[in-house]
Amino acid sequence: MFCALAFPIAERQRPTPPLGLQGPRLGAAKPCSWCYSTLLSNQQALPIPVKSSVTPRRLALLSLAAACVTLGLKFGAYALTGSVGLYSDALESLVNLVAALGALWALSVAEKPADAEHPWGHEKAEYFSSGLEGGLIVVAAAMIIWEAVQRLLHPAPVGSLGWGLGISLLASAINGGAAVFMLRHAKRLDSIVIEADARHLLTDVWTSAGVVAGLGLMAVLPASWVWLDAVVAIAVALNIVATGYVLVKRSMSGLMDTALPAEERTALEAVLNSKIVAPNSYLELRTRKAGNARFVEFKLLLAGSSTVAESHTLCDALEEAVASALPRTQVTIHVEPLPD
Repeated sequence: MFCALAFPIAERQRPTPPLGLQGPRLGAAKPCSWCYSTLLSNQQALPIPVKSSVTPRRLALLSLAAACVTLGLKFGAYALTGSVGLYSDALESLVNLVAALGALWALSVAEKPADAEHPWGHEKAEYFSSGLEGGLIVVAAAMIIWEAVQRLLHPAPVGSLGWGLGISLLASAINGGAAVFMLRHAKRLDSIVIEADARHLLTDVWTSAGVVAGLGLMAVLPASWVWLDAVVAIAVALNIVATGYVLVKRSMSGLMDTALPAEERTALEAVLNSKIVAPNSYLELRTRKAGNARFVEFKLLLAGSSTVAESHTLCDALEEAVASALPRTQVTIHVEPLPD
């Protein structure tokens, strides 16, 4: 009979292991007395984590609320002025709304526990949301450029600029406040969905600032400068295309199981080098990330005279050290004897 706790470290620090490796939770195997007492002592030594009331779902709902409010404000500004620049700004808010709905969907899927069909979890759903948002941004940019070109070919006067600019500034303040708050928590939550949504909102703020500046100039320039409205809209479109490209590229990297960032790999190697001393060594280190979950696996080479208990103790120490350096990390270690 095997010891169930010989598999990945307790759930207090790690994501739920794949189905079939969940040990005592499945009732299929019981830990040995030594592992059970060690687990209890480790749990007693760990501080109780303080849960934050700010969750990815609540941040996504905040983004959705901001998108709804600003969408109404910006289309109202466009209706008052007829400005193609304000139209481009309003169209980007429509993309914000669709993106916020996509973020809610992705978070709902990503939060599902591992099951028989998805033994490694559902975290990669976050990349679909981020990629969708990037694609929608590019589509919105194309629509903006089309409308701006039509306005260049067929100029039209812009009216009620004062009200239109005031409403646009109010909408930008709402987006800016929501974006700063979301970014403040995105790093702690390590969520690509929230970070992508927040950075898109910030992009909206900057593009709105450009639109307001351009229309502000039109208010004091002669009527012959009406073409400036379309030029501002094209500049907005080109700016958001860059944002869309970054989001799509990052999503593709996640779906392709790109290795952890260089700074995280450096931290990981530092931990392994400090815990694995000669003649022991490791090789074939591989890393990847899915949503906010990290996955690390490597081969651990130990002296052939090492006992199972000694190997078990070292693996536990390595898993705990990696989890401390890189939160939400699942470690898989394959132990092999050192070559003669």
